[in-house]
Amino acid sequence: MPLAYKQFNPNALYYGGSNKSHVPPFSKIVVVLALAATSGLASAAGFQLLEQNLSGLGNSYAGSAAVAENASTIFTNPAGMTQLMDREFSGGLAVIAPSFKFTDKGSVVGTVFKGNGGDAGQTGYVPNAYMSWALNKDLYVGVGFSAPFGMKTEYSSPWVGSAQANSFGIETYNINPSIAFRVNDAVSVGGGVSWQHIDATYKRLAATGAVPGVPASVTTVSTVTAKLSADGLGWNVGALFNVSPETKLGVSYRSTVTQNTTGDIAVTGPSAGFNSSQSSGAKADLKLPDTFIVSGTHQLNNTWELLGDVSWTGWSSIPKLDLVRTSGASNGAVAQSLDTDFRDTTRIAVGANYRYRDDLTLKFGFAVDQSPVKSETTRLVSLPDADRTQLSTGAQWKLSNGAKLDVGVAYLTIADTSINNNQLAKARGLVVGTYSGSAWILGAQYSMPF
Repeated sequence: MPLAYKQFNPNALYYGGSNKSHVPPFSKIVVVLALAATSGLASAAGFQLLEQNLSGLGNSYAGSAAVAENASTIFTNPAGMTQLMDREFSGGLAVIAPSFKFTDKGSVVGTVFKGNGGDAGQTGYVPNAYMSWALNKDLYVGVGFSAPFGMKTEYSSPWVGSAQANSFGIETYNINPSIAFRVNDAVSVGGGVSWQHIDATYKRLAATGAVPGVPASVTTVSTVTAKLSADGLGWNVGALFNVSPETKLGVSYRSTVTQNTTGDIAVTGPSAGFNSSQSSGAKADLKLPDTFIVSGTHQLNNTWELLGDVSWTGWSSIPKLDLVRTSGASNGAVAQSLDTDFRDTTRIAVGANYRYRDDLTLKFGFAVDQSPVKSETTRLVSLPDADRTQLSTGAQWKLSNGAKLDVGVAYLTIADTSINNNQLAKARGLVVGTYSGSAWILGAQYSMPF
């Protein structure tokens, strides 16, 4: 979205001709996109980002593993490279603008922290870039840059839940070299490896006297900030089946990525002694979930194409997250356990394309997406996720010399949901209330052979 997105108590992370000089070197593209990237509310459940291309946004990513319409298939199904031209480039950018609002329904946090926190949604940007090459008529290679996980929530400070979290952000960057082979006219297979970087930042307020059981006359407030980062490796495979001239089926799998993050916990406030004693190095081990997708497309007639998608995400790889100190008097102790208790989830999407004219196709899509959060007691103020639905539309223009421009817009409705997170025993209060959320996603993707 969206640690993808930590204190002494953190809770949370046809371009004309063949002249290659017209295409910027992929390494330069990656640098520019990485510098531009920030994280907003995750567009899929948990903190997963679906915007690995924007050509699929208008269809709510229905048919994602079967479409193979540009080089971004490197991420969704590398086998799809066999459907492309000899050399192709594709790049895009999504803007995610969320709204996330909390209403207090009887939280117990003492007298220091008050208020509903305003709108915790933060606008973010998700870039991507891909290039593919045909080594011969049946063997293709490619490389992609994307941001598969990310999120950020940030409340007005202080608010009633400040002892649990004021802000939580995750950013990931993924570089994915891939290869594809056409077995015959009906079957193609592909695979790749991924290097993935993650950054996570968590902030909360610690106030002596902010919770029951502590003298109310003592109200020293400190800011606790945890920053962690890591690099991990993963892999992905896929297969594409041309069942008939009108029908394609695709399957793809992307592995878990284990991130052994390291960083520090920094405490700042009016008490130098408290700051020093509670600051330390830190580490946390996180296994980002795997995904499995089954997709299909069917050309109904000359004007209509139907698309479908069922995807599974293994969020149970994150049953909890332990932040462990790596220095100071409490070296080796668990500073905080984040009890996520995530479950595996399913997302279902359907879509359609309407060829309005030879150079213009209109796109439509709808999806339902299950949240990995099981109940109100395990819902976190840093990640107040809930089931969501997505309604999308978009268009694709075929430009001169084989280039294509896709634009899309989607509206996410996040189900109103409750939270009852009791951390009184850990001096972080009881947060009771409801959340309402929504998000707009805008994006564009430019693709071209070269």
